[in-house]
Amino acid sequence: MKYPFLSSYILMVVFLPHLALAEAPIHFERDVRPILSDNCFHCHGPDEAERQAGLRLDTREGAFGTSEGAPLIVPGKPEESLLFQRVHAEDPNKRMPPPEAKKKFGVTEQEILRRWIREGAPWSEHWAFVPPERPAPPISGEAWARNPIDHFIAAGWESRGLTGNDTASRETLIRRVSLDLTGLPPTPDEVDAFLTDTSDNAYERLVDRLLNSPHYGERMAWPWLDAARYADTNGYQGDRERTMYPWRDWVVKAFNENMPFDEFTTLQLAGDLLPNPTRDQVLATAFNRNHMINGEGGRIAEENRVEYIFDQLETVGTVWMGLTFNCARCHDHKYDPLLKADYYALFDYFNQTEVTGAGGDPRTPPNIPIHTKQTEARMAALKAEITAHEETMAARKTALAPGQTTWEKEALAKVWENEKRWSVLEVTKATATHQALEVLDDGALLATGDLPENDQYQLEAHAPLPRLLALRLEALRYVEKKDGRLIPATTGNFVLTDLHVSVRHGDGTGSPLPFARASATYEQGNFAITSVYDDDPESGWAIYEGVPIDRDQEAVLHFEEPVAMTANDTLIITLKHDSKHKQHILRHFRLSVTEEANPPLAPAHHDIAPILRTPPEHRPDEDAARLLAAFHDADPGFRDARRARQKARDTLQDIDNKAIRVMVMADQPERRTTTMFRVGLYNQPEGEVSAATPAFLFSPPPNEAPANRLDLARWLLDPRHPLTARVTVNRLWADLFGTGLVKTTENFGVQGELPSHPELLNWLAVEFVESGWDVKALLRLMVTSATYRQSPDTTADKTAIDPANRYLARGPRFRMPSWMIRDQALAAGGLLVNKLGGPPVKPYQPAGLWAEFSFGKLNYEPDAGEALYRRSLYTYWRRIVAPPMFFDASSRQTCSVKATRTNTPLHALATLNDPTYVEAARTLAGQLLMTPDMSDRDRINQAFRVCLARSAQAEELDLLEKSLERMRQEFRDAPEGAVAYLSVGASTPLPGLDTADYAAYASLCLSILNTDEALTKE
Repeated sequence: MKYPFLSSYILMVVFLPHLALAEAPIHFERDVRPILSDNCFHCHGPDEAERQAGLRLDTREGAFGTSEGAPLIVPGKPEESLLFQRVHAEDPNKRMPPPEAKKKFGVTEQEILRRWIREGAPWSEHWAFVPPERPAPPISGEAWARNPIDHFIAAGWESRGLTGNDTASRETLIRRVSLDLTGLPPTPDEVDAFLTDTSDNAYERLVDRLLNSPHYGERMAWPWLDAARYADTNGYQGDRERTMYPWRDWVVKAFNENMPFDEFTTLQLAGDLLPNPTRDQVLATAFNRNHMINGEGGRIAEENRVEYIFDQLETVGTVWMGLTFNCARCHDHKYDPLLKADYYALFDYFNQTEVTGAGGDPRTPPNIPIHTKQTEARMAALKAEITAHEETMAARKTALAPGQTTWEKEALAKVWENEKRWSVLEVTKATATHQALEVLDDGALLATGDLPENDQYQLEAHAPLPRLLALRLEALRYVEKKDGRLIPATTGNFVLTDLHVSVRHGDGTGSPLPFARASATYEQGNFAITSVYDDDPESGWAIYEGVPIDRDQEAVLHFEEPVAMTANDTLIITLKHDSKHKQHILRHFRLSVTEEANPPLAPAHHDIAPILRTPPEHRPDEDAARLLAAFHDADPGFRDARRARQKARDTLQDIDNKAIRVMVMADQPERRTTTMFRVGLYNQPEGEVSAATPAFLFSPPPNEAPANRLDLARWLLDPRHPLTARVTVNRLWADLFGTGLVKTTENFGVQGELPSHPELLNWLAVEFVESGWDVKALLRLMVTSATYRQSPDTTADKTAIDPANRYLARGPRFRMPSWMIRDQALAAGGLLVNKLGGPPVKPYQPAGLWAEFSFGKLNYEPDAGEALYRRSLYTYWRRIVAPPMFFDASSRQTCSVKATRTNTPLHALATLNDPTYVEAARTLAGQLLMTPDMSDRDRINQAFRVCLARSAQAEELDLLEKSLERMRQEFRDAPEGAVAYLSVGASTPLPGLDTADYAAYASLCLSILNTDEALTKE
């Protein structure tokens, strides 16, 4: 035979799969459903609109039905089954899938279908949509196992010819579990303490210590922030800054306190809907406000709002159910039994929020203020002060009640006593630029008509007095006419005006009447008018500006010289409104004059005179309330307490206004109607739907009230729910072992991968729920298993059988995420600032990066001091250009639950050249050189212990000692290079050290930090 190797190849490709299949019965879920899903479901699956020939193969009812009058599947008889016939048809017009589908059944797939039908075509539902039941752990691996996890793992080896590894070295174990549970490497002292602890439960006590570390919450928060698409900016081209970091700190705190996962879920989805929610319970709902916000010009508010809800819904679907929900925006899912109607029924839960989609404010309502501990203490003191003042006011009201009749008389006497000093001007002509000015019976004027942009009132009036020393302008409550009488309007009165007065004598001559000084009454809060003179008589008199008035006010202006008046003299008065405040205008006022040189200002509530004239039994409720308020306000004790309360309220409001604000969830009072959208377009509604959960998972009992997000959370956490516990357990497993029991952590649907250990996944899911959703207990169970503790070493046979280590016959070993690599370097160099929480920080970044992505509009200014050395979790995250040092992180633009693992030259470019790593290596080198009585070999070994948690081997010491000497010589030959190398970073190099020696050690430490072992968690 010319090519003898071909015969072996043909045997291997064509016949060996058949021989392998003959070893065990066909398993529908493992062997058959993936074939049907990949080749058939697109045209014959859940999507009714796209379903061909009315044929459905994703359900048992459809697959065992008929087509063209023939049974699709005849159990035990593949040749009589139309499905098998069409798969095997030689006629391309009959063969399935059709040529245009660009899919084709291979020989192995055809044989699987044949054997499955021959074996009776057993059918089972998709494993992920069936509630998990706790299986009994197998008896495999009894001598090796430490907990039930290990029995399931050992059972998976038996049919594959695998055996487990021994326990890893203690140095490997402490580094592995420290990185996994805190994201930080162990210190040499921690390693030594573990190595010398010979007790039987030394490892378990180490695990407990790490789980109780405050850094545990920081480590657990990173993947949750990826899932929640957390960032410090809105995204899109504008990418405005937002303040969502208090929610990030809440997540860290929740993990550290081991908040049960069911509570963790409920608060983030619906904390605002709990009875009397606390601030932190509402803050937790910021989870669903982490979506991007589009504030670009031309965007339509409703389109934005719908997109935000799509994102919220699909994030929840990915995080808690592991399903690809976005497919159902436009049509029934093509692979999973998720209908378009199901999608929009879930949409309705989120469609009730107050979000409008308008604008791009990073504090888009609803939002809540977040205060520091100091401001919270100050606010608590102010609230206590307000309460004390209110108690004083209540006590004074009680004490004053019996004397009301007497007080009315006294008040009335004071009003009339003051009124006797003033005479109302007789207005003979009143005009306004835009409005009508009406003179009322009491001498007051009322401006009627629409509010103009600005207006000017021109008055002509006679003075009833022969000698004028002062003019009074009363700004009365803004009123309007209704049914022939004046009633208070709903808005306050506003005074925004300049006032000019001149006299016109009977002979036609005239002159302006300047004023010397002014005084006014008006009090709102802690603000009172004390002077209205603007030092320039020619510019008029600015009576009042800017604040709405909810009670009467008066201003008294004193003429510069006494004004003598005759019956033939006319006062010309001009009131001009400020055009800057066009919506505020003087509408109801009275002008009067006096002969007294220093007339007193009217007492508070001088407008009570008309009320007092009316007998009590005939007073309207509103007037009675005003009179009672005036009565209380006349008491000095009540008045002082009220003023103090208002001052405290204003201070409290000022503190609140200055607080950062976090976007949260809140449902609006009136329920929105939810419709489906044709092809997902917000402006093409079709068919109303109400909040409901997909029936193919399980249906909760019906509610009398419309379902809300709290009901959705409870549904997700119901023990009958088949996905929530499985999906969560799987992600935690992936964090520790590198790959989930289900490799497709983001997809538990029909197109996702089957679990490598389905029984173990079910056991863990049930254990998680029955433990009270205890995350720390679940992690402790995983990391104390013999499976987790194995050595990462492998053999050629193991690698050939299980190259990806899915069956875990060796310990986990994989590249650490970039954020963990950075934190490790900072910790190794002694630079890491272990401070929890707070605003985001800006560490080193290549210059001009933001500007390049923003057309020069954004500039990055790195922080200084300890902010440069905070944990990666706190790094400022701009959505349009994520921090470049995190080369394998998600963009945080949408939900991401699957880590990307990279190993490229760009990776090395960062870890060898980024200032963080170079500076960390230098500071580590400085620590080594400052330690007395150490040889080069001792220092190299110590660097190993700091970076790798183990001592260096002899050959490693030999190699690095030679490398160190070579670098010393290179830096001695180029001292300027040594100085430049030691100058990288903001921290100051240690003084008094030999420059070449210092630089050589820094380069050596950087090399160790860049070894494969340092970059890998094993």
